[in-house]
Amino acid sequence: MSKGAGAERRAFVVTHRLVLAIALPMMVAHFSTPLVSLVATGVIGQLKSEVLVGGVALAAVIFDVLFTTFNFLRGATTGFTAQSVGAGDREGEQRMLGGGILIALVAGLVLVVFHVPIGHFGLFVLGADGAVGDAAWTYYVWRVFSAPFALFNFVVFGWVIGRGEAVSALLLQLVLNGLNIALSFLWVLGMGYGLAGAGAASLAAEAVTALLGTWLILSRTERSLWTRPDLAALKRMFSVNRDMMIRSFALLIGLSLFTRQSGTLGVEILAANTILLRFYFFGVAFLDGFATAAEQLAGRAVGALYRPAFDRVLRLTTLWGFAFGVAVSAVFFLSGPSVVALIAPDPSTAALSTHFLPYAAIMPVVGVIAFQMDGVFIGATWSVAMRNLMLLSLVTYVAALALLQPHFGNHGLWIAMLIFVGMRSVAFRLMLPRLARKTFASAAT
Repeated sequence: MSKGAGAERRAFVVTHRLVLAIALPMMVAHFSTPLVSLVATGVIGQLKSEVLVGGVALAAVIFDVLFTTFNFLRGATTGFTAQSVGAGDREGEQRMLGGGILIALVAGLVLVVFHVPIGHFGLFVLGADGAVGDAAWTYYVWRVFSAPFALFNFVVFGWVIGRGEAVSALLLQLVLNGLNIALSFLWVLGMGYGLAGAGAASLAAEAVTALLGTWLILSRTERSLWTRPDLAALKRMFSVNRDMMIRSFALLIGLSLFTRQSGTLGVEILAANTILLRFYFFGVAFLDGFATAAEQLAGRAVGALYRPAFDRVLRLTTLWGFAFGVAVSAVFFLSGPSVVALIAPDPSTAALSTHFLPYAAIMPVVGVIAFQMDGVFIGATWSVAMRNLMLLSLVTYVAALALLQPHFGNHGLWIAMLIFVGMRSVAFRLMLPRLARKTFASAAT
């Protein structure tokens, strides 16, 4: 949010309770998201067809790429909203919300209009043909019409987080995921609609959540403050969104490269690493809770031009992030072998997973600062620095992969992943003091 000559400091207190009031509901919200994919796979699996399971898995990859690409809408909206809240700028908050909704709806409609070539290209890249390709297409052509609703929901979700309304964000997520799960059971198993039912369940869930989000917007905004889209504001939103999209791509490339390189080491290593990545994503849910708290509170401090609150956010999210990170790592070390034995398809894969478990188990501790810095940079809308440092971390990761994997195999692959996460922690943290001094300089004027 730009600061004019009339910007004033607006003091507020950051407490442990305030941090946890945002972080804990967000943990629950983040946990519910992977549950949807797990349930959808399980529901389709009840149809006893590997072709159908393979089809929905391939189509889901396309949506993962599409929606991850546009996830910047949530982050940018959170940052702009939190800064407006900190500055007490209600009109600015609604102006940025309107701009985000406009971008989301236009992008969603473009995806719908061009869904045929996008779908064919995606299935071609994934090598989906024959019966599996037909199954993937059936699921895809139903779910793709949820795109405008899904992107709209990204913006609404970011807006309520930016306002510090973690419970509202949790409600939106639970409605979205709960309805998706319930309708999947009803339409796939209860009514026998198969993959079309699974795709329609996602479409209906996104649409209903969008209606709920619209109600939240109407009940929490002032119609007298709605104005036409501000071209300067839209230009800044596009700039920040572009940088965050590049950052999201870099992160997606890093995770995809890990999976690809796992496959070069053999099917058993690929299966073992896939299982261990579930531990990683489980840990991410905890870390993302505190990243979300950092987003809202750091953005609010920037909008208020109040450095003491910003510094307090850093201290408390670091403290609680490490506390939960250590606890999650301990749980992984203690329960990991039993969990692996339960979900591994055979004893040899279980043995490999257990052997490499320590790498996945320490990831939450290594990643605390990386995820915290993501939250701070998003909240402060330091998008250019975020983009550049993420690209630097990706280059370092690729170099580490090229150097370590040929000599150390899967050990080298996991060490490179730890370097990727660690590099993000170090680079972002070293850059932060300079950015903070520049951002808060006007407060001392």
